[in-house]
Amino acid sequence: MDQYLEILNFTDEGYKPLVFSGDWQVAQLNWEPIFDLEHAGEIERHVHSDEVFVLWKGKAIIFVATEEGIQVQEMRPGVIYNVRKGVWHNLLSTRDAAWIIVENRDTHLQDTQIRQMTAQEWNILQKNLPSWIER
Repeated sequence: MDQYLEILNFTDEGYKPLVFSGDWQVAQLNWEPIFDLEHAGEIERHVHSDEVFVLWKGKAIIFVATEEGIQVQEMRPGVIYNVRKGVWHNLLSTRDAAWIIVENRDTHLQDTQIRQMTAQEWNILQKNLPSWIER
């Protein structure tokens, strides 16, 4: 059966690429402390690639930094959220959250820039959080 069907499961905290094909990969991202509000503050972007997130369990928000400021989107399980290349973004979630990520192969190694949020971005984010996020 292994030559016809791969069955993959990742249960640890964090990020793990699991499927590689051509120029793309599928990864699983499980909650880790950086997705708690107390550890938030960094955002990232990918200059050469969009990044697709699908929340499959738990509660989460995805937020992006735009010219208009921080925009917060509460995620729904099973919905596809495509962050366009070059857009600063990050996630906050409950501790049972997990996502499937589809992106260019090795995006996490060669095409990720990280920066600290500005004080203004941080303030906007905090004002727009759903009530379920622990403060």
